[in-house]
Amino acid sequence: MIKKALILSAGFGKRLNPLTLNCPKPLLKIGKETLLSNTIRFLEKLEITEAIINVHYLGEQISEYIKKNKFNLNIKIINEKNRILDTGGGILNALKYLDEVFLCINPDTIWNSKYVSELKRMENDFFLNKRKCNLLVVDKSKSFDKNFKGDFNLENNLINRKNINNLKYIYTGLQIIKPEVFSSMDTKIFSINKIWNNLIKNNELHGIQSNINFLHVSTLDIYKNLLKKNFKY
Repeated sequence: MIKKALILSAGFGKRLNPLTLNCPKPLLKIGKETLLSNTIRFLEKLEITEAIINVHYLGEQISEYIKKNKFNLNIKIINEKNRILDTGGGILNALKYLDEVFLCINPDTIWNSKYVSELKRMENDFFLNKRKCNLLVVDKSKSFDKNFKGDFNLENNLINRKNINNLKYIYTGLQIIKPEVFSSMDTKIFSINKIWNNLIKNNELHGIQSNINFLHVSTLDIYKNLLKKNFKY
């Protein structure tokens, strides 16, 4: 069972300006929870015992938020003080605390209890079939934000980008990954897409399809529309 998770929280959230000019995106609220607290509560339901949070933009606010609120897992903050490392670089920088298979999660998805069973499917597939990286993906028709063009295609649990003009699936922001896939990286600042593309070349990037409607805080308009919904986490 996976016990460690990394919550990616270093981004600028520019598409949510002016809300994110003075508040980091993970601390925006949906219902009674912030995006970050909802993600942490979700990890608690998964029985994760240790969470790493990487921060950069307005990172001190996230650090103070964690200090002031009680969560049922150990949390460590990594501050990318000098410059943002992008998604891949942020994960690579956190690997000193992640020496085993771990969960990597984006807090801007509205996670709920229905995702617990989907994570279990991912986990079972990952260990049973000795995967290197499993992504939870969803058909873009299930996305609340209809502007997503798609990230991947999925065939027999294998992810590809063969038909670049007709990518059917969206990455939900949840993946299981082995630290070893970063072993050949010789740069500190890079997108996680660089890792994924390397895995795709070797037919080693796998996916599990989600059946849950995908709610994701992407833009200011989407955020405002999501606020009108009656959430049950």
